[in-house]
Amino acid sequence: MSSLYAKPRFSVKALTAAIALSTFTLPAFAEDVEVLHWWTSGGEAKALQILKADLEKQGYGWQDLAIAGGGGDNAKTTLRARVLSGEPPTAVQMLGFSIQEWAEQGTLANLNELAAKNDWDRLVPPDLQRFSKYDGKWVSVPVNIHRTNWIWANKKIFDDLDLAVPTTFDELLAISDIIRKAGYIPLAHGGQAWQEATIFDSVVMSVGGPEFYQKAFVDLDLDALSSPTMVKVFDQMKAVRGLVDDNFSGRDWNIATAMVIRGDAAMQIMGDWAKGEFINAGKLPNKDFLCFEYPGTSGTFIYNSDQFAMFEVEDARKKAQLAMAQSVMDENFQEKFNIVKGSIPANLAVSPTNFDACGQKSMADLKDAVKKGTMFGSIAHGHANQAAIQGAIVDAVTDHFNSSASSETAAKTLVSLVQGAM
Repeated sequence: MSSLYAKPRFSVKALTAAIALSTFTLPAFAEDVEVLHWWTSGGEAKALQILKADLEKQGYGWQDLAIAGGGGDNAKTTLRARVLSGEPPTAVQMLGFSIQEWAEQGTLANLNELAAKNDWDRLVPPDLQRFSKYDGKWVSVPVNIHRTNWIWANKKIFDDLDLAVPTTFDELLAISDIIRKAGYIPLAHGGQAWQEATIFDSVVMSVGGPEFYQKAFVDLDLDALSSPTMVKVFDQMKAVRGLVDDNFSGRDWNIATAMVIRGDAAMQIMGDWAKGEFINAGKLPNKDFLCFEYPGTSGTFIYNSDQFAMFEVEDARKKAQLAMAQSVMDENFQEKFNIVKGSIPANLAVSPTNFDACGQKSMADLKDAVKKGTMFGSIAHGHANQAAIQGAIVDAVTDHFNSSASSETAAKTLVSLVQGAM
């Protein structure tokens, strides 16, 4: 199983693999922060520079430990090696249950004093706090909230073909047929397991609705997982598979986004980190590109959140670490960072005024979802269930997406793999 889904375990094998993947840096000086992350695409790297510049203004240096690889698989291998060697970075980009698993190892710092001073309990959505805290202690700082049930579309293609934004899956199939006949690829996709699982987030919600999503993929109710609804989910996944080009296998997500930006493809189902690529390319929402919810998911907010987990470091490095943690939660930083990144702030006090139309819609939808209880953690990105279960689900999804297996077979495989991972 890929280390993307494995719980943190320390071994010589992990250390050897990490050495092969990356070059170790020296531990940060007391006035530096050393940050391990996988933000290496154009829009992501540009966003990270905002945090770096903010800390430099305060007199803190930045030691960048960037490990390429969507989803952070390689970064997690490197992290295990650093912790094993007794030299953890100051902060590490993490998602969902991974934070809890590292906290269980006793490796994360206690940020409660800083959190109380800055009222984080009020500013951060409760659903995020269950990942940011462990055993009553703040151990990480959420930098953003990403929504995964988005479709990004090339507006010129939609305008030239006189296409309306689809509100049902049948409408999505209908416009895709028009798009293909006009010589465009309906759906840009990168054939990587996490990308297929990202599509699965939206398909589950579209087919089954919020109650089914909760029962099947948060509560892991076996009756829901074994239901006819699950077969319908895989039916829709197979239909989505029919919208992509033949060369999708292994394609990185940002390369797929570039296909939409160039006008080679009409749409992409992807989290709103894709918007950062549009913005970095000088494109504007409602002028050059469209953003709309995957058909059938309106009123729900499927999310993941990048957080910086703060590792326990020696006293000499804690001042720089706390400065970074405070900067990450600062309203001014969260606004500037998320405008560039394509995401929205994890700090609910940030005003939507300076965000673009897609960002404003996302912020409004988030607040509405928090009130209505329709904010759901992403299956694909480790916010619905723990790593072993997540891995089982992703394996079933990607096996079906890349084979001729029937929906009935895929549903049975899913149940078997999930039961085996429990």
